Amino acid sequence: MSPRDISKVIRILKEESLRFKTPYVTEVSAGERKDPFLILVSCLISLRTKDGVTREASKRLFSMAPTPQRLSSLKEREIEKAIYPAGFYRVKARQLKAMARELISRYGGGVPDSIDELTTLKGVGRKTANLVVTMGFNKPGICV
Repeated sequence: MSPRDISKVIRILKEESLRFKTPYVTEVSAGERKDPFLILVSCLISLRTKDGVTREASKRLFSMAPTPQRLSSLKEREIEKAIYPAGFYRVKARQLKAMARELISRYGGGVPDSIDELTTLKGVGRKTANLVVTMGFNKPGICV
């Protein structure tokens, strides 16, 4: 491949990237109030769920519960209803409520800023933790 080919490839990639929508979790992280809690919740909702569904489910839930305290006070059935039709919405509702309680009891309602601590939360794996740390706390990393 020649240097000229690299320029062509970059131009094509830039053009093609315009066709793709920005994932909702990225929109949440780019908001005026960069809130690691909202990033964490929207990421958990997004697992095995199409982005359009994630967007609407997250918005419904955030209107009811924008903080761990408010989320933990909701009944699981209310969370289920807010995030439906997200994939595995019943399991996610249970995990979200448990995660909110854990954030309150262990971190005073804040979100930890380390991958190791985040992965101790129910339902949070390394990919989600990496996304929260990089997008929510502006720490170096690569989100996929």
